[in-house]
Amino acid sequence: MKVKNALLLSVLAFSGAAFAQAKAPEPDYTLSFNVGAVTDYRYRGISQSRLKPALQGGIDFSHKSGFYLGTWLTTIKWLKDVPGGEGPVEWDFYGGYKGSITEALGFDVGVLRYQYPRENFTVSPNTTEVYGGLSFGPATLKYSHSTTTLFGIADSKGSGYLDLSATFDLGSGWSIVPHIGHQKVDGNGNGIFSYTDYSIGVNKDFGNGLVASLTALDTNAKKVGGVPVYISPSGKNLGKSGLVAGIKYNF
Repeated sequence: MKVKNALLLSVLAFSGAAFAQAKAPEPDYTLSFNVGAVTDYRYRGISQSRLKPALQGGIDFSHKSGFYLGTWLTTIKWLKDVPGGEGPVEWDFYGGYKGSITEALGFDVGVLRYQYPRENFTVSPNTTEVYGGLSFGPATLKYSHSTTTLFGIADSKGSGYLDLSATFDLGSGWSIVPHIGHQKVDGNGNGIFSYTDYSIGVNKDFGNGLVASLTALDTNAKKVGGVPVYISPSGKNLGKSGLVAGIKYNF
């Protein structure tokens, strides 16, 4: 009888602990940080760092209600590529709300501000976009719409970017991320700045906050008279095919 009582108490204690663990309250909010580096900072397929490495980092706040805020910085070179241009960093600010429409269908809406400290251009590269996205399983479809001129391109207010991407979990921390996007640029240039970009990446999460990535990418960015519209001062095509390696630590 003593053995049975002891066994019963052990089972009850284990069940109580498991129940308490399962019912642990969700935190009201989370605050996370990240730092990293890439061999080339590509944004929507176009190099922002003159095909050179960049340092990056950010802070994210999220509330259990679905509301979130964040900021992110990266080194860049493209503003300095313009004669007399200034601006060594891109500093982004964003906020939004995400939730579920059904058990399988999620949504995400928000606003994103790209800020370029020390920029000194007549047409400011500082850009604001509103965005909305739907996610289903591993796939996400997202549209971003500029409410200002787009990255300093004259008369480009109202430009839009449509992005389809997915993340497939391969197990053991590995994942594969295919992507295709189309940047429509209104205004100056009669659409010559519009293009499509596509990529496929492989990520490895080491489980301790460290994530490594390797991404192959390309664009169909246009050329005028044989000269790429996205070009560095030394004549390099900033939208050419490439392979980008990255490392990021989340904490």
